[in-house]
Amino acid sequence: MNYMILITVIILAGLSQGMLLPVLSILLEQKGVSSSLNGLNAAALYVGSFAMTLIAERVLGAIGFKKLIAAGLSLVLVTLLLFPLLSGVKVWFVLRLLVGIGDSAINYAAQLWVLLMSPAEHRGRNLSLYGMSYGLGFSLGPLGIILLRFGASAPFLITAGLFVLVLLLVAVKLPDSRPDPIDHSEGQARRFGRSYRLAWYALIPALLYGYMEASLNSNFPVYGLRIGFSTDQIATLLPFAGIGGLLLQLPLGIWSDRYGRRTILIASGVGGGLAFTLLPLAGEHFLLTLLLLMVAGGLVGSFFSLGLSYAADILPRHLLPAANVVSSFHYSLGSIAGPGVGGLLLQFGWGGSVFAVMGGLYILFGLTGLLFSPRKII
Repeated sequence: MNYMILITVIILAGLSQGMLLPVLSILLEQKGVSSSLNGLNAAALYVGSFAMTLIAERVLGAIGFKKLIAAGLSLVLVTLLLFPLLSGVKVWFVLRLLVGIGDSAINYAAQLWVLLMSPAEHRGRNLSLYGMSYGLGFSLGPLGIILLRFGASAPFLITAGLFVLVLLLVAVKLPDSRPDPIDHSEGQARRFGRSYRLAWYALIPALLYGYMEASLNSNFPVYGLRIGFSTDQIATLLPFAGIGGLLLQLPLGIWSDRYGRRTILIASGVGGGLAFTLLPLAGEHFLLTLLLLMVAGGLVGSFFSLGLSYAADILPRHLLPAANVVSSFHYSLGSIAGPGVGGLLLQFGWGGSVFAVMGGLYILFGLTGLLFSPRKII
Protein backbone atom coordinates (compact mmCIF):
# COMPACT_ATOMS: atom_id res chain seq x y z
CA MET A 1 0.00 0.00 0.00
CA ASN A 2 2.78 2.46 0.92
CA TYR A 3 4.60 1.66 -2.31
CA MET A 4 1.49 2.36 -4.42
CA ILE A 5 0.92 5.70 -2.69
CA LEU A 6 4.52 6.67 -3.38
CA ILE A 7 4.02 5.66 -7.01
CA THR A 8 0.94 7.93 -7.20
CA VAL A 9 2.88 10.81 -5.62
CA ILE A 10 5.75 10.51 -8.06
CA ILE A 11 3.43 10.33 -11.08
CA LEU A 12 2.00 13.68 -10.01
CA ALA A 13 5.46 15.19 -9.38
CA GLY A 14 6.51 14.15 -12.89
CA LEU A 15 3.30 15.53 -14.37
CA SER A 16 3.80 18.95 -12.77
CA GLN A 17 7.32 19.28 -14.18
CA GLY A 18 6.33 17.85 -17.56
CA MET A 19 3.50 20.37 -17.81
CA LEU A 20 5.30 23.48 -16.57
CA LEU A 21 8.38 23.27 -18.81
CA PRO A 22 6.71 23.30 -22.25
CA VAL A 23 3.62 25.32 -21.27
CA LEU A 24 5.63 28.17 -19.78
CA SER A 25 8.19 28.02 -22.62
CA ILE A 26 5.41 28.44 -25.18
CA LEU A 27 3.72 31.26 -23.24
CA LEU A 28 7.03 33.13 -22.96
CA GLU A 29 7.87 32.51 -26.65
CA GLN A 30 4.45 33.92 -27.64
CA LYS A 31 5.20 37.01 -25.53
CA GLY A 32 8.41 37.58 -27.49
CA VAL A 33 10.86 36.60 -24.75
CA SER A 34 14.24 35.59 -26.21
CA SER A 35 15.08 31.87 -26.31
CA SER A 36 18.14 32.35 -24.08
CA LEU A 37 16.08 34.16 -21.39
CA ASN A 38 13.33 31.57 -21.87
CA GLY A 39 15.84 28.80 -21.20
CA LEU A 40 17.26 30.54 -18.15
CA ASN A 41 13.77 31.04 -16.77
CA ALA A 42 13.07 27.33 -17.20
CA ALA A 43 16.26 26.54 -15.29
CA ALA A 44 14.85 28.32 -12.21
CA LEU A 45 12.84 25.22 -11.32
CA TYR A 46 16.05 23.26 -11.01
CA VAL A 47 17.84 26.00 -9.10
CA GLY A 48 15.15 25.52 -6.47
CA SER A 49 15.58 21.76 -6.66
CA PHE A 50 19.35 22.18 -6.25
CA ALA A 51 18.87 24.36 -3.18
CA MET A 52 16.62 21.75 -1.59
CA THR A 53 19.17 18.96 -2.08
CA LEU A 54 21.62 20.85 0.16
CA ILE A 55 19.35 20.42 3.19
CA ALA A 56 17.18 17.43 2.18
CA GLU A 57 19.06 14.81 4.21
CA ARG A 58 18.84 16.79 7.45
CA VAL A 59 15.22 17.89 6.93
CA LEU A 60 14.15 14.31 6.23
CA GLY A 61 15.90 13.10 9.37
CA ALA A 62 14.13 15.79 11.41
CA ILE A 63 10.52 15.44 10.17
CA GLY A 64 10.30 12.05 8.42
CA PHE A 65 9.14 10.82 5.03
CA LYS A 66 5.42 11.62 5.27
CA LYS A 67 5.76 15.21 6.46
CA LEU A 68 8.43 16.05 3.89
CA ILE A 69 6.31 14.64 1.05
CA ALA A 70 3.21 16.49 2.32
CA ALA A 71 5.17 19.75 2.63
CA GLY A 72 6.46 19.39 -0.94
CA LEU A 73 2.98 18.70 -2.31
CA SER A 74 1.54 21.70 -0.46
CA LEU A 75 4.23 24.07 -1.75
CA VAL A 76 3.75 23.01 -5.38
CA LEU A 77 -0.04 23.22 -5.01
CA VAL A 78 0.03 26.82 -3.77
CA THR A 79 2.53 27.84 -6.45
CA LEU A 80 0.45 26.33 -9.27
CA LEU A 81 -2.49 28.46 -8.16
CA LEU A 82 -0.30 31.59 -8.26
CA PHE A 83 0.90 31.17 -11.87
CA PRO A 84 -2.41 32.34 -13.46
CA LEU A 85 -2.68 35.25 -10.99
CA LEU A 86 0.85 36.62 -11.48
CA SER A 87 2.71 37.27 -14.73
CA GLY A 88 6.12 38.36 -15.88
CA VAL A 89 9.48 36.72 -16.36
CA LYS A 90 10.81 37.72 -12.91
CA VAL A 91 7.73 36.57 -11.01
CA TRP A 92 7.61 33.25 -12.87
CA PHE A 93 11.29 32.77 -12.08
CA VAL A 94 10.50 32.96 -8.36
CA LEU A 95 7.47 30.68 -8.70
CA ARG A 96 9.55 28.14 -10.57
CA LEU A 97 12.11 28.24 -7.79
CA LEU A 98 9.36 27.32 -5.32
CA VAL A 99 8.09 24.48 -7.53
CA GLY A 100 11.64 23.17 -7.73
CA ILE A 101 11.95 23.16 -3.93
CA GLY A 102 8.65 21.34 -3.54
CA ASP A 103 9.29 18.76 -6.26
CA SER A 104 12.78 18.08 -4.92
CA ALA A 105 11.38 17.42 -1.44
CA ILE A 106 8.83 14.99 -2.90
CA ASN A 107 11.37 13.18 -5.08
CA TYR A 108 14.07 12.90 -2.44
CA ALA A 109 11.80 11.46 0.24
CA ALA A 110 9.87 9.12 -2.08
CA GLN A 111 12.85 7.68 -3.97
CA LEU A 112 14.89 7.07 -0.80
CA TRP A 113 11.92 5.36 0.84
CA VAL A 114 11.54 3.05 -2.18
CA LEU A 115 15.30 2.41 -2.30
CA LEU A 116 15.48 1.44 1.38
CA MET A 117 12.44 -0.85 1.24
CA SER A 118 13.62 -2.74 -1.89
CA PRO A 119 15.54 -6.06 -1.53
CA ALA A 120 18.77 -6.22 -3.55
CA GLU A 121 17.51 -8.93 -5.93
CA HIS A 122 14.53 -6.79 -6.97
CA ARG A 123 16.13 -3.36 -6.68
CA GLY A 124 16.40 -2.79 -10.43
CA ARG A 125 12.78 -3.79 -10.97
CA ASN A 126 11.38 -1.69 -8.11
CA LEU A 127 13.41 1.41 -8.98
CA SER A 128 12.45 0.97 -12.63
CA LEU A 129 8.75 0.86 -11.72
CA TYR A 130 9.34 4.02 -9.69
CA GLY A 131 11.10 5.61 -12.66
CA MET A 132 8.29 4.47 -14.97
CA SER A 133 5.81 6.25 -12.73
CA TYR A 134 7.73 9.52 -12.90
CA GLY A 135 8.12 9.04 -16.65
CA LEU A 136 4.39 8.44 -17.03
CA GLY A 137 3.61 11.69 -15.26
CA PHE A 138 6.27 13.58 -17.17
CA SER A 139 4.96 12.19 -20.47
CA LEU A 140 1.41 13.28 -19.68
CA GLY A 141 2.54 16.75 -18.60
CA PRO A 142 3.06 18.22 -22.10
CA LEU A 143 -0.59 17.49 -22.87
CA GLY A 144 -1.16 20.61 -20.80
CA ILE A 145 -0.26 22.49 -24.00
CA ILE A 146 -3.58 21.33 -25.46
CA LEU A 147 -5.43 22.75 -22.43
CA LEU A 148 -4.16 26.22 -23.35
CA ARG A 149 -7.00 26.44 -25.88
CA PHE A 150 -9.34 26.70 -22.87
CA GLY A 151 -7.34 29.58 -21.46
CA ALA A 152 -3.87 30.19 -20.05
CA SER A 153 -5.08 29.22 -16.55
CA ALA A 154 -6.47 25.80 -17.46
CA PRO A 155 -3.28 23.66 -17.22
CA PHE A 156 -2.36 25.14 -13.83
CA LEU A 157 -5.82 24.82 -12.26
CA ILE A 158 -6.36 21.23 -13.39
CA THR A 159 -2.93 20.15 -12.15
CA ALA A 160 -3.56 21.92 -8.82
CA GLY A 161 -6.80 19.96 -8.43
CA LEU A 162 -4.88 16.70 -8.79
CA PHE A 163 -2.41 17.86 -6.13
CA VAL A 164 -5.28 18.42 -3.67
CA LEU A 165 -6.48 14.82 -4.13
CA VAL A 166 -3.02 13.28 -3.71
CA LEU A 167 -2.21 15.47 -0.70
CA LEU A 168 -5.35 14.13 1.02
CA LEU A 169 -4.30 10.55 0.18
CA VAL A 170 -0.85 11.10 1.70
CA ALA A 171 -2.26 12.74 4.83
CA VAL A 172 -4.73 9.92 5.48
CA LYS A 173 -2.92 6.76 4.36
CA LEU A 174 0.86 7.11 4.64
CA PRO A 175 2.49 6.12 7.96
CA ASP A 176 4.75 8.60 9.73
CA SER A 177 8.05 6.81 9.03
CA ARG A 178 11.63 8.03 9.40
CA PRO A 179 14.97 6.88 7.95
CA ASP A 180 17.68 5.28 10.09
CA PRO A 181 19.51 7.86 12.25
CA ILE A 182 22.55 9.42 10.57
CA ASP A 183 25.94 8.64 12.10
CA HIS A 184 27.26 12.17 12.67
CA SER A 185 30.72 10.87 13.57
CA GLU A 186 31.32 10.86 9.81
CA GLY A 187 30.60 14.36 8.48
CA GLN A 188 28.21 15.06 5.62
CA ALA A 189 31.00 16.21 3.30
CA ARG A 190 32.96 13.04 4.00
CA ARG A 191 29.93 10.83 3.25
CA PHE A 192 29.43 12.63 -0.05
CA GLY A 193 33.14 12.26 -0.85
CA ARG A 194 33.11 8.52 -0.16
CA SER A 195 30.01 8.12 -2.35
CA TYR A 196 31.82 9.86 -5.22
CA ARG A 197 34.99 7.83 -4.83
CA LEU A 198 33.23 4.48 -4.75
CA ALA A 199 30.37 5.07 -7.19
CA TRP A 200 31.14 8.07 -9.44
CA TYR A 201 30.04 6.27 -12.59
CA ALA A 202 26.71 5.31 -11.00
CA LEU A 203 26.07 8.93 -9.95
CA ILE A 204 26.68 10.54 -13.36
CA PRO A 205 23.45 9.19 -14.97
CA ALA A 206 21.36 11.51 -12.79
CA LEU A 207 23.29 14.49 -14.22
CA LEU A 208 22.72 13.38 -17.82
CA TYR A 209 19.07 12.53 -17.17
CA GLY A 210 18.40 15.96 -15.70
CA TYR A 211 20.17 17.67 -18.60
CA MET A 212 18.22 15.68 -21.18
CA GLU A 213 14.83 15.99 -19.52
CA ALA A 214 14.93 19.74 -18.90
CA SER A 215 16.56 20.58 -22.23
CA LEU A 216 14.15 18.46 -24.23
CA ASN A 217 11.03 19.80 -22.58
CA SER A 218 12.05 23.47 -22.53
CA ASN A 219 14.08 23.75 -25.75
CA PHE A 220 12.26 21.34 -28.07
CA PRO A 221 9.02 23.42 -28.12
CA VAL A 222 11.01 26.47 -29.25
CA TYR A 223 13.05 24.38 -31.73
CA GLY A 224 9.87 22.78 -33.05
CA LEU A 225 8.07 26.08 -33.58
CA ARG A 226 11.06 27.48 -35.47
CA ILE A 227 11.39 24.55 -37.88
CA GLY A 228 7.69 24.51 -38.69
CA PHE A 229 5.87 22.23 -36.22
CA SER A 230 2.54 23.46 -34.83
CA THR A 231 1.89 23.60 -31.08
CA ASP A 232 -0.41 20.57 -31.38
CA GLN A 233 2.34 18.62 -33.16
CA ILE A 234 4.83 19.57 -30.43
CA ALA A 235 2.34 18.51 -27.75
CA THR A 236 1.99 15.17 -29.54
CA LEU A 237 5.73 14.63 -30.10
CA LEU A 238 7.08 15.46 -26.64
CA PRO A 239 5.31 12.64 -24.76
CA PHE A 240 6.88 10.05 -27.06
CA ALA A 241 10.29 10.44 -25.41
CA GLY A 242 8.55 9.52 -22.17
CA ILE A 243 6.50 6.77 -23.83
CA GLY A 244 9.72 5.17 -25.03
CA GLY A 245 11.00 5.34 -21.47
CA LEU A 246 7.81 3.71 -20.20
CA LEU A 247 8.12 0.85 -22.68
CA LEU A 248 11.77 0.08 -21.86
CA GLN A 249 12.05 1.16 -18.22
CA LEU A 250 10.94 -2.14 -16.70
CA PRO A 251 12.77 -4.42 -19.21
CA LEU A 252 15.99 -2.45 -18.69
CA GLY A 253 15.58 -2.69 -14.92
CA ILE A 254 15.04 -6.47 -15.09
CA TRP A 255 17.96 -6.91 -17.50
CA SER A 256 20.15 -4.87 -15.18
CA ASP A 257 19.28 -7.27 -12.34
CA ARG A 258 20.27 -10.16 -14.61
CA TYR A 259 23.19 -8.92 -16.73
CA GLY A 260 24.63 -6.15 -14.57
CA ARG A 261 23.80 -2.46 -14.41
CA ARG A 262 27.10 -1.23 -15.85
CA THR A 263 26.51 -3.26 -19.04
CA ILE A 264 22.99 -1.87 -19.47
CA LEU A 265 24.12 1.71 -18.75
CA ILE A 266 26.88 1.48 -21.37
CA ALA A 267 24.59 0.04 -24.06
CA SER A 268 21.74 2.45 -23.31
CA GLY A 269 24.05 5.49 -23.22
CA VAL A 270 25.63 4.78 -26.60
CA GLY A 271 22.33 3.80 -28.27
CA GLY A 272 20.35 6.72 -26.86
CA GLY A 273 23.15 9.15 -27.68
CA LEU A 274 23.15 8.05 -31.32
CA ALA A 275 19.38 8.54 -31.55
CA PHE A 276 19.62 12.09 -30.17
CA THR A 277 22.49 12.91 -32.52
CA LEU A 278 20.38 11.85 -35.53
CA LEU A 279 17.35 13.92 -34.45
CA PRO A 280 18.31 17.17 -36.29
CA LEU A 281 18.54 15.20 -39.55
CA ALA A 282 14.82 14.42 -39.30
CA GLY A 283 14.01 18.12 -39.80
CA GLU A 284 10.25 18.68 -39.81
CA HIS A 285 9.51 15.05 -40.76
CA PHE A 286 6.93 14.27 -38.07
CA LEU A 287 7.01 10.45 -37.98
CA LEU A 288 10.81 10.21 -38.12
CA THR A 289 11.14 12.76 -35.30
CA LEU A 290 8.58 10.80 -33.29
CA LEU A 291 10.49 7.53 -33.82
CA LEU A 292 13.86 9.01 -32.85
CA LEU A 293 12.42 10.66 -29.73
CA MET A 294 10.84 7.36 -28.74
CA VAL A 295 14.06 5.37 -29.23
CA ALA A 296 16.25 7.94 -27.46
CA GLY A 297 13.80 8.40 -24.59
CA GLY A 298 13.38 4.65 -24.26
CA LEU A 299 17.09 3.97 -23.93
CA VAL A 300 18.04 6.81 -21.58
CA GLY A 301 14.72 7.25 -19.75
CA SER A 302 15.89 4.73 -17.13
CA PHE A 303 19.16 6.51 -16.40
CA PHE A 304 18.22 8.03 -13.05
CA SER A 305 16.76 4.83 -11.58
CA LEU A 306 19.46 2.59 -13.08
CA GLY A 307 22.21 4.83 -11.76
CA LEU A 308 20.70 4.92 -8.27
CA SER A 309 20.25 1.14 -8.30
CA TYR A 310 23.87 0.72 -9.37
CA ALA A 311 25.02 3.02 -6.56
CA ALA A 312 23.03 0.89 -4.09
CA ASP A 313 24.82 -2.21 -5.40
CA ILE A 314 28.23 -0.64 -4.78
CA LEU A 315 27.77 1.40 -1.61
CA PRO A 316 27.17 0.29 2.01
CA ARG A 317 23.65 0.98 3.31
CA HIS A 318 24.67 3.88 5.56
CA LEU A 319 25.92 5.82 2.51
CA LEU A 320 22.68 5.44 0.52
CA PRO A 321 21.04 8.64 1.89
CA ALA A 322 24.19 10.57 0.91
CA ALA A 323 24.23 8.94 -2.54
CA ASN A 324 20.56 9.88 -2.94
CA VAL A 325 21.45 13.50 -2.16
CA VAL A 326 24.31 13.41 -4.67
CA SER A 327 22.01 11.96 -7.35
CA SER A 328 19.43 14.68 -6.67
CA PHE A 329 22.20 17.28 -6.71
CA HIS A 330 23.44 15.99 -10.07
CA TYR A 331 19.92 15.88 -11.47
CA SER A 332 19.35 19.50 -10.47
CA LEU A 333 22.73 20.60 -11.85
CA GLY A 334 22.03 18.92 -15.20
CA SER A 335 18.53 20.36 -15.26
CA ILE A 336 19.85 23.87 -14.66
CA ALA A 337 22.47 23.53 -17.39
CA GLY A 338 20.21 21.91 -20.02
CA PRO A 339 17.72 24.73 -20.74
CA GLY A 340 20.43 27.40 -20.48
CA VAL A 341 22.88 25.71 -22.87
CA GLY A 342 20.08 24.79 -25.26
CA GLY A 343 18.64 28.29 -25.14
CA LEU A 344 22.01 29.83 -26.05
CA LEU A 345 22.42 27.41 -28.96
CA LEU A 346 18.95 28.32 -30.21
CA GLN A 347 19.69 32.02 -29.71
CA PHE A 348 22.64 31.80 -32.09
CA GLY A 349 20.74 29.76 -34.67
CA TRP A 350 22.33 26.39 -33.90
CA GLY A 351 19.08 24.60 -33.10
CA GLY A 352 20.17 21.15 -34.23
CA SER A 353 23.27 21.27 -32.06
CA VAL A 354 21.01 21.12 -28.97
CA PHE A 355 20.55 17.43 -29.72
CA ALA A 356 24.06 16.83 -31.07
CA VAL A 357 25.54 18.01 -27.76
CA MET A 358 23.04 15.93 -25.79
CA GLY A 359 23.77 12.82 -27.84
CA GLY A 360 27.52 13.33 -27.59
CA LEU A 361 27.37 13.47 -23.80
CA TYR A 362 25.50 10.18 -23.62
CA ILE A 363 27.90 8.45 -26.01
CA LEU A 364 30.90 9.73 -24.02
CA PHE A 365 29.34 8.42 -20.81
CA GLY A 366 28.72 5.01 -22.34
CA LEU A 367 32.31 4.68 -23.53
CA THR A 368 33.66 5.87 -20.17
CA GLY A 369 31.89 2.93 -18.55
CA LEU A 370 34.45 0.61 -20.11
CA LEU A 371 37.03 2.13 -17.75
CA PHE A 372 34.99 1.86 -14.53
CA SER A 373 35.63 -1.05 -12.15
CA PRO A 374 33.44 -0.88 -9.02
CA ARG A 375 34.65 -1.93 -5.58
CA LYS A 376 31.89 -3.09 -3.25
CA ILE A 377 32.41 -1.95 0.35
CA ILE A 378 30.33 -3.41 3.17
